Amino acid sequence: MDAKQHLLDQILGLGPVMPVLVIDEVVDAVPLARALVDNGVRVLEVTLRTPNAMSVIACLAEAVPEAVVGAGTVTTPEQLAAVERAGARFAVSPGLTPRLTAAARASSLPLLPGVMTTSEAMCAAEAGFTRLKLFPAQQAGGVGMLKAIHGPLPELRFCPTGGVSLENAPEFLALPNVMCVGGSWLAPDALVKARDWDEIGRRAREASKLRVR
Repeated sequence: MDAKQHLLDQILGLGPVMPVLVIDEVVDAVPLARALVDNGVRVLEVTLRTPNAMSVIACLAEAVPEAVVGAGTVTTPEQLAAVERAGARFAVSPGLTPRLTAAARASSLPLLPGVMTTSEAMCAAEAGFTRLKLFPAQQAGGVGMLKAIHGPLPELRFCPTGGVSLENAPEFLALPNVMCVGGSWLAPDALVKARDWDEIGRRAREASKLRVR
């Protein structure tokens, strides 16, 4: 295992749930991160789905240093370079392309690429990625898919994301090839827009109590 994969192990091992965050307003970034970090959730995936995402990442990297801020929805080499400059400590992609593979190899930033099928997982492993995001997890087969893939590909570890909830997260976390899960239920759009940091903090406390096998 190379150094970047080892670093991903350390990052993804910091907690059972990695919240997938869509943050429209930079002003909401710090109170949202504080609500999560102060209640036991340190690893945060800030998706590049809003115009202010790069500014949010830069803000959190500086203002909440105890958070491990990653950039999600990274799909191009240009985005990978930009999120590294902004201060992200890792990147997450919904998939993997030859250009992104080459950029990730040249970058010092660990990349967690997304896969949906066994063939995609094998291709990612062949390219040197053994820590993967199963996305969208439920549509890809969920718990059953991960159980089936563990036999032929025991060296791979996953962070299933997409359709994961507080209710079904324990099923995923009980699997030997799951390191953590990703989910948007901790800080859904409605709660962020309402700035309901107390409820987000309560959800973070619930999530932090989940256990990985």
